Amino acid sequence: MAQVLSSIRVEPIDRLRRLRRTEGLRALAREISLTPEDFIYPLFVRPGRNVREPISSMPGQFRFTVDRLEAEVEEIVRLGIRAVLLFGLAERKDPEAREAWEENGLVPQAVRRIKAIAPELVVITDVCVCAYTDHGHCGIVRDGRVDNDATLALLARMALAHAAAGADLVAPSAMMDGQVRAIREALDEAGFVDVGIMAYSAKFASAFYGPFREAADSAPRFGDRRSYQMDPPNAREALREIERDIAQGADIIMVKPALAYLDVIRRARERFDHPLAAYNVSGEYSMVKAAAQMGWLDEERAMMEILIAIKRAGADRIITYFAKEAARRLRR
Repeated sequence: MAQVLSSIRVEPIDRLRRLRRTEGLRALAREISLTPEDFIYPLFVRPGRNVREPISSMPGQFRFTVDRLEAEVEEIVRLGIRAVLLFGLAERKDPEAREAWEENGLVPQAVRRIKAIAPELVVITDVCVCAYTDHGHCGIVRDGRVDNDATLALLARMALAHAAAGADLVAPSAMMDGQVRAIREALDEAGFVDVGIMAYSAKFASAFYGPFREAADSAPRFGDRRSYQMDPPNAREALREIERDIAQGADIIMVKPALAYLDVIRRARERFDHPLAAYNVSGEYSMVKAAAQMGWLDEERAMMEILIAIKRAGADRIITYFAKEAARRLRR
């Protein structure tokens, strides 16, 4: 038997391992690469003064008062990250989210402060009212359900307040039909023709949003959001949502969450030429942090593998709470 085996010649047509032998060779053959410019970093701003408050369910993340943003923004710029996505917490909640569209509200204050610190940093603002309503839903509630059309004017007013403060892009995330058109028309009529829209086009009703809802104090007080956020089994419907947002004036489209919806990212990339963002959401971040704290996986390797997978699926930009950590890793 040994003589027979020794006589067998193994001659692969392709020796694919040749280009895996060293890090230099692996880098030479690498198909996907990440840079800090690929990342958009979410920031939470809260009422008050001189507060940098840890978010317990998202280790390494904080809620900042506007006066504490300077050091954070300077670090973001120093790491080579080019854009942030702002979320605001309400001081006063009510059924119609009146605080959401105040011209001198928390998010407009934060936009002006960030632009004063780093004018070149792209500032994107989330346009949704779940953190501002006392019921925690993403629009006006009438007879126990979210009224789509009544909510559109509210979202448009919120976007106008952000644009007036200097936001580069507004990002409607309420998943109301027609929200992109309503915001685009309002921006254009007010003279903000250069303010872009990054649409949460395919936003699924996901279990992975839990830590974010603690961070933004935005959990619904009754029911859930499945009547307006997308049903997770539906990939073809996601493409219809994206197509409609593009027709209504979206400049950038988005799939959210990212990790559980890589197939949707791939299908969107193959079908549409628009810039495509994917949101590596709070639950995807926190589960890696939790597993790493237990010693069950290598946090840095898992982080980079996830981000590479999202880009490999077709995302041009990745909204991620890992942005600063990944940027540090890439700079090394």
